[in-house]
Amino acid sequence: MLSIAEVSTKAYVGSKVAIRGWVYRIRSSGGVTFVVVRDSSGIIQCTARKNELQPDVYDSIASLGIESSVEFHGTLKEDKRSPSGYELAVDSCRIYQKNDVFPITKDQGEEFLLDNRHLWLRSREFTSILKVRSTIFRSFADFFYENGYYQVQTPFMVSTAVEGGSTLFKVDFFGEPIFLNQSAQFYLETMIYSLEKVFTIAPSFRAEKSRTRRHLTEYWHAEAEVAWIDNNEMMDIEERMIYYILSRVIEDNEDDLKMLGRDPDLLRGMKPPYPRIRYSEIIKVANSIGLALKYGDDLGADEERQITMKYDRPIFVTNYPKELKPFYMPVDPENPSEVLNHDMLAPEGYGEIIGGSQRIWNYDEMMQRIREANLDEKAYYWYIDLRKYGSIPHSGFGLGLDRLAMWIMHLDNIREAIPYPRTIRRTRP
Repeated sequence: MLSIAEVSTKAYVGSKVAIRGWVYRIRSSGGVTFVVVRDSSGIIQCTARKNELQPDVYDSIASLGIESSVEFHGTLKEDKRSPSGYELAVDSCRIYQKNDVFPITKDQGEEFLLDNRHLWLRSREFTSILKVRSTIFRSFADFFYENGYYQVQTPFMVSTAVEGGSTLFKVDFFGEPIFLNQSAQFYLETMIYSLEKVFTIAPSFRAEKSRTRRHLTEYWHAEAEVAWIDNNEMMDIEERMIYYILSRVIEDNEDDLKMLGRDPDLLRGMKPPYPRIRYSEIIKVANSIGLALKYGDDLGADEERQITMKYDRPIFVTNYPKELKPFYMPVDPENPSEVLNHDMLAPEGYGEIIGGSQRIWNYDEMMQRIREANLDEKAYYWYIDLRKYGSIPHSGFGLGLDRLAMWIMHLDNIREAIPYPRTIRRTRP
């Protein structure tokens, strides 16, 4: 049994072939029923003629509903009028399951489609989204494997916060409170002392009450930590990684991008290096386009959207004010009010997809920052230990894979980039 894409070639024209899949479209006219069948690889038109089949066989085919599961046998023909340029003349069939009315029809509302995501995933558009998403995940890992990194795994249930306590999900753990992980960063840092270069792909959880088009409460986080490098070297790695992913998506999923209305050539042109702009300068850029921002203001989703509309490729925003960033980021020796960090913002209004920085490796500086943040030193004892025993300069980043997918496919909302989105108002299906 071959896939539809494998069958749909000149090599099989005139041959007896068999395909199986689901009914995508069906119509009958003058004793002929045209059934467009889909599988994961594509679609093909199958033609059943009343005068060539047993009456019960023809009637069974003619009465199929959308998303009925079928297997058709017949002769492959070339027909430029059919959707794929090929047509299967049916001489026998097997019907696995026959539907009457499929719930997903045209012009369904957004909430209905979210409630029935388990069925909506079958659409050709979502099939393309899932294929591109798969390439993004695979190519992220491949990039780091090819550059000598080790993939590691870290806990989902933790006792310490990475990004701050206000966005933690609290869980009862045999009578003790723990939290769902916001980031694998701290645990990745522990592993650079043995492996030096590590990465992970895992879900992260943020209890942010955000309803923007780019926020999820559960999302897929790709993170890396690297020994012996600084903030600038980390950005060098990230821009190469992003273009590697873009190139793989273009190579493997060009037809899927076109299905989604995304121009592959636009992505192909986004070659590094990417501009590196200090936070103080990006505030000036923001105000030049009418945003009333002052130094010390954070960049939210709205501000990032308007700023990145000015750019045709990703940009780095570096050296944020110290008070805007977490305690583990070191201050810039040339400007102690700022830290050695970076955010990568995707162009076309998509905003932040990566947050990264150099990490504090000096024990005294780490203790000072922990005390300034009023954190419990005992809770972070193991993280502090990393600065006491063989500490080294190192840097890392976290990439939101769902945000990256949203930008690459030019989707309107991050909910479209993930099979089952979890937001502050949705936990089903």
